[in-house]
Amino acid sequence: MREILITGGAGFIGSHLTEFLLTRGDQVTIVDDLSTGTPTNLAHLKGHDRLTFVHGDIGDEALLHEVIQGKDQVYHLAAAVGVALIAKQPIETIERNIYPTQLLLAALRQRIERGEKVTTFFSSTSEVYGKNPKEIWTEEDDLVFGSTTRPRWSYGVSKAIDEFLALACVKEYNLPIVIGRFFNVVGPRQTGAYGMVLPRFVQAALAGAPLQVHDDGKQIRCFSHVFDVIRAITKLMDTEEAFGKVINIGSDAPISILELAQRVIELCNSDSTIAFQTYTEAYDESFEDIRRRVPDLTRIRDMIGDPNEHDIDQIIRDVRDSLT
Repeated sequence: MREILITGGAGFIGSHLTEFLLTRGDQVTIVDDLSTGTPTNLAHLKGHDRLTFVHGDIGDEALLHEVIQGKDQVYHLAAAVGVALIAKQPIETIERNIYPTQLLLAALRQRIERGEKVTTFFSSTSEVYGKNPKEIWTEEDDLVFGSTTRPRWSYGVSKAIDEFLALACVKEYNLPIVIGRFFNVVGPRQTGAYGMVLPRFVQAALAGAPLQVHDDGKQIRCFSHVFDVIRAITKLMDTEEAFGKVINIGSDAPISILELAQRVIELCNSDSTIAFQTYTEAYDESFEDIRRRVPDLTRIRDMIGDPNEHDIDQIIRDVRDSLT
């Protein structure tokens, strides 16, 4: 039985990870300030004898040093969430992404200096690629961000800084860290409140309301099931070759946002229509989007095999069924 700490464990991905680790037989401690996570995500686990929930901010240094003691693994998932939040609250985005990571890395260095091994997963994002024009992104590709006058890029830049900090600790202190860049993770329990496209579409389709598609809907994305992502990151944490690496995590099956909306309407047996909305209407006049976001999964496949078992139709059905 391993002792595991999850930051942001009441969130969408964190709650699924918690459930998986408990099923596996681990002892799990969650720290979450519930700013975007919710106790509802963990309601079915309430009272579990191997789960400890701490309602607190991982940016609290004293709390962090308390909860990290004795842990064998750390999954650092706490971060600003969603395009809508990023566009409206760039200061909070930057601070919530960088400062807790600094504190966590400092605490991990102290554990290493005492001869205590603790492996860590740092969640990053495909947003770090910015608007790199390549058709398919590999982990060694350049990061291409827009102007600092466009707050939209603050998320990707702040997560890139997190990666630089983590990799510096790998180099200088030999910390066993895995950095995973998530590409549009979706599934049950995900909320559309922060701009997440699939739950927004499914909720609208089930209600018979128009599905709001931004711009022309020709943006290309790849959607991966949260169950597949959880299995991938836990396998990577047991794969020594993954330590010190940046790894794309997600699906590489592209679909346009307009096609996604059409599939949702069909699979929800809905009479909904599709309505187009400009980025200015959805966010503000400074918003800039990424037209295509497709990962190269060669690295993760070489390490643990193909991580994806669910196709887009199964993902849509699972989200639909969780909301009905």
